[in-house]
Amino acid sequence: MSAWFWVFIAYISLNFLIMVSMIFVERRKLTSVISWLTVVSLLPGLGFIIYLVFGSGLSIRVRRLISKYKIYEPEVDKEFKEYLTSEKADKTSLAGDEGIIKFCSNSGSVLCPKNDVRIFTNGKEKLEMLLADIENAKETINIEYYIFADDKTGKLVMNALIKKAKEGVRVRLIYDSIGSLKAPRRFFWKLKKAGGEIAEFFPPFMGIRMINLKMNYRNHKKIVVIDGKIGYTGGINIRDDHMGEEKKLSPWRDTHLRIVGAGVYSLQNIFLNDWRYVKKEKSTFSEYVEQGFFQTPESFGDVWLQVLTSGPNEQIKTIKEAYLKLILEAKKEIIIQTPYFVPDDTLMEALRIALQSGVKVKIMVPKKADHITVYWVTLSYLKDIANFGADVFIYNGFLHSKALIIDENKLSVGTCNFDNRSFNLNFEDTVLMYSEKVAKEYKEYFSQDIKNSTYADIVYFKKKRWLTKFLQSIFRLFSPIL
Repeated sequence: MSAWFWVFIAYISLNFLIMVSMIFVERRKLTSVISWLTVVSLLPGLGFIIYLVFGSGLSIRVRRLISKYKIYEPEVDKEFKEYLTSEKADKTSLAGDEGIIKFCSNSGSVLCPKNDVRIFTNGKEKLEMLLADIENAKETINIEYYIFADDKTGKLVMNALIKKAKEGVRVRLIYDSIGSLKAPRRFFWKLKKAGGEIAEFFPPFMGIRMINLKMNYRNHKKIVVIDGKIGYTGGINIRDDHMGEEKKLSPWRDTHLRIVGAGVYSLQNIFLNDWRYVKKEKSTFSEYVEQGFFQTPESFGDVWLQVLTSGPNEQIKTIKEAYLKLILEAKKEIIIQTPYFVPDDTLMEALRIALQSGVKVKIMVPKKADHITVYWVTLSYLKDIANFGADVFIYNGFLHSKALIIDENKLSVGTCNFDNRSFNLNFEDTVLMYSEKVAKEYKEYFSQDIKNSTYADIVYFKKKRWLTKFLQSIFRLFSPIL
């Protein structure tokens, strides 16, 4: 038999092993399996390498380790649980939202009352406030970012952290290996040398930064917790372009939150779960309380909220399913802001059902693209949803905001884009707020954004060049794995 015969046998065997792994080990959806088998089949040899680098799932060992180091609900401080379930808290404003609250609670998200929430739509304003809070830190600073760049913005934050570490404040930093790839390790080592602690999420193979077999699974969270009392999360990373200083993607529109109140407790818990995994730390919850990471909750505002998380290590995709429930329960209006609109069939059908039920659906995406292939797929799905009757707005700049508004009183802001990657492949978080006040505030921001947007009706999409339409159709085939 010729050598080509054995090459063919090896090729078929590899495809078979990949298929078995995706179906029985990773338990992926059929659409994802088909997409990856298409890649491997169309690109013999190269496709297998692409799969190993970008597509191979989390190993059973990694999944077990993440679960092993998680702080489980039974460990949560009794006083905090009693506070959150106190009958003294007025739940009148939550009438009608019991279903989504219970769903999120059963998924591990605690309902947190009486928070003060500040919304930032500008990176520089958020940075200024963050630097002030870091400067005022007394005991602990926990910070976790997908992108922490070695540029002007990154140096400002890093120098502030180094200063506090030298003053004796306990500083812990987690950065994502892929998101922060361009930042040299010596940039982070400066904080370690000053007395801080650093950790790289999913570090590369043998420390070689360009060889990372987990590069498809990114920690996309942006969380800061200061003294266990002040928390931040949202879309704004630590990099110059997120401050609006990149002309190619200007104007940059984003959304971030500053939370004071019980919700900080949940953000701290999320950070420490990641810290325990990356550092293999075995401190108990009681020890964290003694170290000052968890403070007794106080009442600072009137916003009820739940912090949701999801990741590729979990079979249940909490954020996606919460969005699905919110969309299906919407009575009047659904507003979505996202840089990438790549929903799966379930979410697309939910939006169509909402539209046919008389619910208004408004979707806003950017005009400028940072990832052109994902943008082509986004345009393809937008054309479909516009055909169903949704109002589509194209923001004249780069829109990085991840926001969902349901009716008059529910607002979700976090790190999660409205696409398959965020829902299935990334580690994400989002804050679901039950408040007419913050929902109204954000609708005003949305109204201002519309003034800087182009309304995209069905004619808008039909005017696209035939090549763009062709590429949209081709890359849409791979939407489950983009």
